[in-house]
Amino acid sequence: MARVDDYANAKKITVERLAAKPPGEIADCSGFMLTDGRVFQIPFLDRLYRAGYPEFEFMDVSNAEKPVPLQEQVLILHYMDAGKSLTPAGKWIAYREIQGASFYYSAFVKRAIDPLKKVFGKNPTGLAQAAEKLGGVPADRGDAGFSFSPLPRVPLQLILWEADEEFESEANVLFDITAGEFLSPEDAVWLAGMLVYRLITLSRG
Repeated sequence: MARVDDYANAKKITVERLAAKPPGEIADCSGFMLTDGRVFQIPFLDRLYRAGYPEFEFMDVSNAEKPVPLQEQVLILHYMDAGKSLTPAGKWIAYREIQGASFYYSAFVKRAIDPLKKVFGKNPTGLAQAAEKLGGVPADRGDAGFSFSPLPRVPLQLILWEADEEFESEANVLFDITAGEFLSPEDAVWLAGMLVYRLITLSRG
């Protein structure tokens, strides 16, 4: 498990790389809006963050007193540093199909799949209600399926099969085939987990 100083170091390294790139290029590749030529508007899940160029100090627009989690900052910065402007292909793949993902598969199951099944396995209606709050678009998969765009160029799809008397619940998180161009396998795990846990929080609100 990464420590706080690991994330701080990861942020420092990524900010140094981003500061060497023109802000307009970063905006074009990431899909984030750039205002005043140096302030990025960053919608992430149900939050809106701002980060100024070239320091990339994050602020939560809806609550300036609340610090933006460092792990989220690093994930977003890694995405911005990808330097790709690919449009999602609309072809969904399993996590294991992302190059290099096999090593992180157990973490993916622990952080995304297991919590999704545990909380919503017998409550697909609760997932639907939380998904609506998060801007999820219904997908014709499983007993409950929704597509999300937590990052402009990295859509995810959550699928849930409800538990019954004979079978336990099943779940999956799918990625666009281009996801590996923007996120490392580890970052893809964190993104899926962040989405699932935000849905869990919203279901209890």
